[in-house]
Amino acid sequence: MKTTRMLRALTLIWLSTLALAAQSADRPNVVLMLADNLGFGDIGAYGGGAVLGTPTPSLDALAAEGLMLTQFFVEPGCTPSRAGLMTGRYSVRSGLNSIIVAGTPLTLRDEEFTIAELFKKHGYRTGMMGKWHLGQEAQSLPTNQGFDTYEVGILETTDGTLYPESMRRSGMSEAAIEQAQPYIWATSESGELEKVRPYDLAYRDKIEGDIAQAASTFIEANAGEDEPFFLYVGWSSVHYPAGVSEAFRGRSPAGRYGDMFIEHDHSVGVVLDAIDDAGIRDNTVVIYISDNGPVAYEGKDHDFLGSSAGPFRGEVGDVLEGSLRVPGIVRWPGRVPVRKSNEMVSIHDFLPTFAAMLDDTLPTERPIDGRNQLPFLLGESDSSARENYIAFIDGEISAVRWRHWRIYPKQIIASSGNPSAHGVYATRVEGTGYPAIFNITRDPREEMNVVGTEAWVIGAYIKIVGAYQASIKDYPNPQGFSLTTFPK
Repeated sequence: MKTTRMLRALTLIWLSTLALAAQSADRPNVVLMLADNLGFGDIGAYGGGAVLGTPTPSLDALAAEGLMLTQFFVEPGCTPSRAGLMTGRYSVRSGLNSIIVAGTPLTLRDEEFTIAELFKKHGYRTGMMGKWHLGQEAQSLPTNQGFDTYEVGILETTDGTLYPESMRRSGMSEAAIEQAQPYIWATSESGELEKVRPYDLAYRDKIEGDIAQAASTFIEANAGEDEPFFLYVGWSSVHYPAGVSEAFRGRSPAGRYGDMFIEHDHSVGVVLDAIDDAGIRDNTVVIYISDNGPVAYEGKDHDFLGSSAGPFRGEVGDVLEGSLRVPGIVRWPGRVPVRKSNEMVSIHDFLPTFAAMLDDTLPTERPIDGRNQLPFLLGESDSSARENYIAFIDGEISAVRWRHWRIYPKQIIASSGNPSAHGVYATRVEGTGYPAIFNITRDPREEMNVVGTEAWVIGAYIKIVGAYQASIKDYPNPQGFSLTTFPK
C-alpha cells in the first residue's frame, strides 16, 4: 500500500514536471535586440567583422547557435521599421511611414495592437531599454503600448545629440536649444516616464553600456519569476554620431566608428551572458535584427564612413536592396534548428509568429501584413510563409520584392556631388511607363534593368500591388505626413 502511494506521488510529480515543461516550452522568455543603422555586411558572420577592422565575436557566436537569415527585410528607416515590428503591419497603415522628426505630428496611435500588448495579454512581464522613436504623445509612450517598464529611454533619435551644438553655431537662443535637447527617460516609481538626464554628446559615449546593464538587470530580476518575460532592447549603435566609452577607444583600426562597433558587439555579449548566468538559455528566444540598412555618410563630415550594405546597394531612406536587407538571427536552443537560410522573412512577421507560438489570434478588424513563420522557424517547413514584400516612400508604393526580383515603379537615383549617395540624399525618377526590374541573385547591386527582356515579372508585380490596393479599400490608411508634399 505504501509503495502504491509512493508510485502515485512520483507519477504526479512526473506529470506536473511534464506539464510545467510543456508550459515553459509554449511560453519562453523572449529577448529582442534591435540595432540602429546596421547594414547587411557589418557582422563577421555576414562577411564583415574582422575584415572591416571590427571583429564581432558575440554576434558571430549567436549566428552560429541559431537560425541565420540571409534574406531578412525591414522598412527604409528607424520609425517605419519600429512601427512594423510593433504592429505587424506596413508602417503606412499606421501613418508612420516617415522617420519622426521633432515638431511633426507622427505618433503611434493608441488603437494599434503591439507585440508588447500581445505578450502582456499572456501574462508576460514586459520591459524595454533604449531607442523607441514612435512618438512622444502620451498614447505613444512604451508604457502605454504594453511595456511595464522603460529604462535608459531614447524617445526620439540619436541625431538630436548634434542639435544643440549646431543651433548654438547658428545663433539660436538658449530657450530654443533647450526645447530641442533630447533627454533620457525612465519609468518612475509612480509608473510615469520622467526625464533622467540630457541625451548629449558626452552621454552618447556611455549610453550603449548603460542599455546593456539595464537589460542585464531586467533579466536577472525576472528570470526566477513564475511568469516569463519579454525584453525589447533598442540599441543606440551604430547610429551616428559615433559614441564609444573610454574602455573601447583605440580598439579598432577603423577609427571611432570601428571602436563603437566593437563596443556594440561587446554589449550584445553582456546581454547574452546575463541570459546564461540566469540559467534560462534553453527557454529564451533571442532575436537580433537591425532597423534599416547603413548610413554611408554622416553628412556633416565627409570622412565618416558608416556601416556596410555588403554586396548590395542602398542606404537608410531609400528602397534599394541594401537599405531593406539586414542581418536577422533567431536562437531558441532545442526548438529552432541551427542553420543558415535564404528564405524571405520580414520584420512584420514577428507579431503573428509569436501569436501562433502563444496559440492566440490577432485582431481581425485591420490588415496584418506579417506572416506566421513559426513552422519555418521550428524547422517544420523548409520554406518561409513569405515570397513578396512591399516597400513605401512617403506613403507611396516604391518597390516590390517578389522571389529574387526587385521591381520599382520609379527608379532610385543617387545624389550628385562628392560623395554621391543614396538614402535620404537620393531622388526617385519617373520612367516611360514601365517599372524597373532587377534580378537580385545575379545582379545584387541592381546595375542592369532587365525590363526589356524579362517583363513577364510585371504580372506578379501587378498581382501583389493589386492585393494591397484591395486591402486599403476596406481599411483605408490614415492620413500620412510628408515633409515635402502638403495638403492643398
